[in-house]
Amino acid sequence: MAQDLLLEIGVEELPASFVASSLARLPELTAGWLRQLRLEHGSLRVYGTPRRLAVLVQQVAEVQSDLDEEVLGPPVRVSFDSSGQPTKAATSFANKHGAPVEALGRVQTPRGEYVALHRKEAGSRAGALLPRAFEQLCGELPFSKSMRWGDGETAFGRPVRWLVVLFGNEVLSLSFAGVQSGQTTRGHRFLCPDPVRLESPSDYVALLRDRHVLVDVAERRNVMLQSLRETAAQVGGLMIEDELLVEENLNLVEEPHVIAGSFSSEFLVLPEHVVLQVGKGHQRYFGVRDATGKLLPRYLAVLGTALNPEAIRLGNDRVMRARLADAKFFFDEDLRIPLADRLKALEGLIFQNRLGSVGEKVLRIQALVSALGQQLRLPESTVHQAAKAAALCKCDLVTLMVGELPELQGEMGCVYALEQGIEGPVARAIAEHYQPRGADDPPAPSDPGALVAIADRMDTLVGCFAIGLSPSGAADPLGLRRAAIGILRTLLEKHWDLSLPEALEAAYTGFANLRLDLDMKETRDKVFGFLRHRLRGVLGEPGDVVDACIAAAAERPQDVALRVAALIAIDPAVRASAGEVFKRAANIAKQAPDGEPRPPEKVLSEVHPSEKRLFSEFTRLRQQLERAGSDGDYGAAIGAIGEFAPTLGKFFDDVFVMVDDAPVRENRLRLMRQIHRTCSKLANFNLLSGRAESRENAANVAAP
Repeated sequence: MAQDLLLEIGVEELPASFVASSLARLPELTAGWLRQLRLEHGSLRVYGTPRRLAVLVQQVAEVQSDLDEEVLGPPVRVSFDSSGQPTKAATSFANKHGAPVEALGRVQTPRGEYVALHRKEAGSRAGALLPRAFEQLCGELPFSKSMRWGDGETAFGRPVRWLVVLFGNEVLSLSFAGVQSGQTTRGHRFLCPDPVRLESPSDYVALLRDRHVLVDVAERRNVMLQSLRETAAQVGGLMIEDELLVEENLNLVEEPHVIAGSFSSEFLVLPEHVVLQVGKGHQRYFGVRDATGKLLPRYLAVLGTALNPEAIRLGNDRVMRARLADAKFFFDEDLRIPLADRLKALEGLIFQNRLGSVGEKVLRIQALVSALGQQLRLPESTVHQAAKAAALCKCDLVTLMVGELPELQGEMGCVYALEQGIEGPVARAIAEHYQPRGADDPPAPSDPGALVAIADRMDTLVGCFAIGLSPSGAADPLGLRRAAIGILRTLLEKHWDLSLPEALEAAYTGFANLRLDLDMKETRDKVFGFLRHRLRGVLGEPGDVVDACIAAAAERPQDVALRVAALIAIDPAVRASAGEVFKRAANIAKQAPDGEPRPPEKVLSEVHPSEKRLFSEFTRLRQQLERAGSDGDYGAAIGAIGEFAPTLGKFFDDVFVMVDDAPVRENRLRLMRQIHRTCSKLANFNLLSGRAESRENAANVAAP
C-alpha cells in the first residue's frame, strides 16, 4: 500500500533568491530522507511562493522495506586481543548497531578477516518515521542568511507560521520552530486570507489555485509571461524580454497581476539602457518597445494583488518619474566633465589595498595593451585605439550615474565618450572591455575592446596571485575564475594565438614598483596553471580529447583549440583504437634506457615484419609531422598519427617487447619512447578513452 505525502512550510515573505535556492535543494533532501528510511515512492514535485515551500511525493510506501544486511566492522586483528577477548573496537562497533558483542561474526574479505554483524529488521510504519525525518529536513534547508524570532532558537530564512504534513488523509504530528503541524493552509494574504482545511495531498495545487495562490512555479511563470505580453500589446507595444527580471518577479508574488505604467516622453532623451536600468534596478519593471523597436514611455509592473491597481499604478508612476529625473540630472552633470579629466579622481579610488588605486591599474592596463598588441602582431591602429580606450575605461566609475547605478559601468563610459566627440571604436571599447560579463554574455566583439578586456583581467589575475589572493575552495570574492574564463573565451573567439606565459610575464612587469609576495616565475606558473585548468572547462567535450591536447601543450589556447578540432574530426572508433595502443606505448616507454632507437635489423638478425614495418612507418610519420607542423596543418598531422596507430597495434600483437635479449629489448623500449614523445607533441594520445587494456599488453609490460 502507498499514499501521497505532502509537506508545506508556511512562512513570512521570503526574498526571491531564498525561494529559488530552497526549491532547488528540497527535492534532493526529501529523496535522501526517503531513501534513508527505506521508503519506496513515486514522482516528487516541489512547489513554492514567497509564503510557502512545499514538496509533494506520490505513492510513498506505508511500511518501510525490511532490512536484511551484513554490516562489516573493524579487522579481526584489532577487534580481539591475544586472549580472544573483545577490544574497544569490537564493543564500540556492536554498541553502535545495538547488538551484543556475542552477536559478532567473522567474514573473510580480499583485505583480510573482518568482524561482521548480520542485521535483520522488520520494516516500521512510515507514519511513525516521517515526522522526525521532516523535522530535520526543515532545519537543513539552506538560506544565505537566516534569522531567529521570538524566544525560539531555531534559525530559518523567515519566521515559520504554519506547517502542513499529510500522509494520505493522515495528519502527521511534528513540531518545528515552535509551530505544530496540522492540515490548515493559507490562501492569498489579501485576496483570500482565511485559513483553509486541506483534506488530501492531491488537492493541494487546485485548492490553493482557487484561493489565488499559484504554487506551481512553472504555472506561475506561464501566467505571468502571458499577462505581461498581453498588457504590453494593450498599450501598443512589445514587452522587452529579460530573464533575470522574470526570475526575480516570479518568486516575489503568489499570483501575478500586471499593470502598465507610464512616464514623460521627455526622459527618452536619456540613453535607452539608463531608462531600462532605472526601472529594472529600483522597481523590477519591464520596458516596452513599439513595433519598430523604439522605446516607449511605458513600463510593466508585476503586482502580487489585484486590489486597487489604479492606486498602485499612480504611486509607481510617481516613483518612476522621480528616479528618471534623478538620472537626467546625473546625466547632464556628468557630461560637464570630460572623461579624460576624471583620471585624477581615479587615484582616490582603491582597486586593492596592496595593489594600489584604480588610477594605477589604468596605467598598467595601458602598458599591457601595447605589449599584448605586439605579441599578437595586431595592426598599429588597433593597438592605438585600444590604448586610448584603456586610458578612459574606468573613468565612468567616478561619475554620478554609475555611482547610483553601478550596473551601467562601461556603458556610461561609452555614452559619455561618444557625446564628447571621442571616436567610435575607442568609445565602444570602453563598454566592451567588461565583456563577457557572465556565461551567457559574448566576449568583446571589436579588436580594441577585446584587447583591453584581456589586459584588464590579466592585470587583476597576476596582481592578486602575486600577493597570495588566489581562490580557495568555492570562495572567489574577486571573481578571478570569471576573469580567467573571460580571457580564454575572448582569445578563442578572436582566434588570437597568444602565449599565456609570455603575456603573464608582461603583466607582472607592471607591478615593478610594488612589493609582492611571489616573484615573476612563481606568479607566472601559478596563474598559468589556473588558466590551464579553466581552459579544460571552456573547451568542453569530448573531455578525453581536450585533456589529451592540453596535456601536450597549453601555453597557446588557440593552438590547443585547433588541435582539439583536428582530433575530434577523427573517427571515434579510430580515436579509441589509437588511445589503446598509445597507452601501451606510453606505459612501456617508462622503462626505456637513454639513447636513440636503431633500425631493428642492426640489432637483430631475424626481424619480424611487423617490427620492421613499425620502424619504417614511424620514420615516415616523423617526416610527415615535421611538414604538417611547419604548415600548421594539424588535421594532416593528427590524421597521419591515426593512420599509424594500427601499425603500432599490429606490432604489439606480433612482437613481445620485454625479451631476455637486453640489446633487443632496450632498442624496442627506446622506439616506444620515441613514438610516445613524437606524437605527444600534438596530443597525449594515451589519455584518449579506449578499450580496456588486454592481457597481452600486460604481458608486454611485465618483466620477463
